[in-house]
Amino acid sequence: MPRVALVTCAELPDLHTDDQLVVEPLRALGVDVETPVWDDPAVDWAGFDVAVLRNPWDYPRRREQFLAWTRSVPRLLNPPAVVAWNTDKVYLRELAAAGVPVVPTTWLEPGHDGGPELPDGGEYVVKPSVSAGSADTGRYDLADQQQRALAEAHVDKLLARGDTVMLQPYLSAVDTAGETAMLHLGGVFSHAIRKGPLLDGPDLRDGAPLWSEEIAPREPSEQERDVARRTLAAIPGHDQLLYARVDVIPGPDGTPVVLEVELTEPSLFLATSPGAPERLARAITAQL
Repeated sequence: MPRVALVTCAELPDLHTDDQLVVEPLRALGVDVETPVWDDPAVDWAGFDVAVLRNPWDYPRRREQFLAWTRSVPRLLNPPAVVAWNTDKVYLRELAAAGVPVVPTTWLEPGHDGGPELPDGGEYVVKPSVSAGSADTGRYDLADQQQRALAEAHVDKLLARGDTVMLQPYLSAVDTAGETAMLHLGGVFSHAIRKGPLLDGPDLRDGAPLWSEEIAPREPSEQERDVARRTLAAIPGHDQLLYARVDVIPGPDGTPVVLEVELTEPSLFLATSPGAPERLARAITAQL
């Protein structure tokens, strides 16, 4: 019986409830399923036919340790090179250079001289390029002096920590349209969901993530699906992906732009689409 590891973190030893939905479909296909914790030194990763990243959601503050671990696993999906590329959102630069429409982004690097160079006004999002669950992410009205001061302090904190900072205009169409997240399993479009807006103000959570999301099934437009196809084609190693999630929102002119691409440990929202757990199970067993 082939052994499959659905990799998680210590906080979720039995997986997130959504990812638990793929366990029985895998067992029905004759697979022995286990849920080891990625940084547990007692795990023999060579004993698995394949290890599938699912809930290692505590890696952002230990990214280098996490990447070293991915390289030590004999057969990991998605592959280590893809994970290294995807776990720092500077990949948006590469997508933009390849002609993919992305959210306009200003990058501030550690060692940046002087104070943060913030626009005079408008609503902007400040976040680190390495994060999960919208941790250390805030929305600021830069015309408001109090919020401007909070934004500057937020940027300073991230830079002092050694993070690359992303400064993006807040695209207000997301308040009504939400995000469209398009899920691909085994290289094929599977389903899509609508995510409601999350950011309602400055980041006052002291690094805590925002896991509470408003989720509903959605049928993406052909324009959104075209952006997803172009995005996936531009990803190094795109032919090796077990799963991929492309998140888009309406851009300044109303056309979809890529907010992020989730290739490492994305929520797959299996419960929102009939047959999605079985599709993921078949995609995993196809790799055996």
